[in-house]
Amino acid sequence: MPETTAISAPSLESLGLSRDRPLVLVDVDEVLGLFMQGFGDFLASRGLEMRIERFALFQNIYRPGEAQHVDLDTGRELFNAFFADHCHRIEPAPGAVAALNRLTASAEILILSNAPAEAERLRARWLESHGLKHPLILNSGPKGPIAAALTAQTPQPTAFVDDLLPNLDSVADHSPATATFQHVADERLRPFAPRSERHPRIDDWAELAEAIETAIRR
Repeated sequence: MPETTAISAPSLESLGLSRDRPLVLVDVDEVLGLFMQGFGDFLASRGLEMRIERFALFQNIYRPGEAQHVDLDTGRELFNAFFADHCHRIEPAPGAVAALNRLTASAEILILSNAPAEAERLRARWLESHGLKHPLILNSGPKGPIAAALTAQTPQPTAFVDDLLPNLDSVADHSPATATFQHVADERLRPFAPRSERHPRIDDWAELAEAIETAIRR
């Protein structure tokens, strides 16, 4: 168990959530939304290419005709530009909206996304445009501390969904009672995504919703 990191989190009540129902924390990029597809479209508008060759981000960005991916600084600039102006233009992951609508019958849903603070307005608009009227928290770094601060507020069962093993491991370490699930939305990424026995990997949202319901049922 890692050392407990002191972190402030909003109260569930301030987010419009009940402590008396199970709580499900859900990531956005490559979980609820097809981030790599949307980011690839953004790159194309800048004359660049997204080549899905590994489970990575900047190392998949190329200038046409070049064999070496762009450098880290260029990748970060593009990433920040995307979130500043274009992150609301991604498509929902197949089945994600229906699955969350199903889960709202038995749980409170909280969207927990690692994204620049500047993205909050557009990310919230994207969620609402697809009928996902759930509270949103933007985080940076491992998600375990913020997830633990949120799940500690309820005696009910909790669950967490993300595509990245470091975030899943972090939540499992900081909030061991929380059920963790891995989901990779983009079919092109799935062959490259690492797995872990700690977290069930379920890439079909209908099946994932059923597994979450089972995990949070008392």
